[in-house]
Amino acid sequence: MPTRGIVGTEFENGAVAFFELRNGLKLAIYPRKDIAHEAKVARGPSGSTELAIGHNVASREEVDSVIAKARRADAAIADPPHATFRGGYAGTFADPDGHLWEVAWNLQMVPED
Repeated sequence: MPTRGIVGTEFENGAVAFFELRNGLKLAIYPRKDIAHEAKVARGPSGSTELAIGHNVASREEVDSVIAKARRADAAIADPPHATFRGGYAGTFADPDGHLWEVAWNLQMVPED
């Protein structure tokens, strides 16, 4: 899978590898400690189903809208929308099974229409 390799190492808790998939979809692999830090959740024991899902959107306003919808659906908001250290804007919620969903906007990763 095409990748630029590990990026973001200049940031504390920022190392990530992005892999280009089909139709603009990207797979991002982060160290567990960094996901927990960024989502502001406790790092629990590892498990075979552990993952976080990222949903890139087209604007900061869309981040706010998706997080508001999650809140109305009684999702646990782990980290409300805010400016990120990478220059984007994101918020995180947990679904009923406890999986983390990061809703993010970043000019470098705006989804295609």
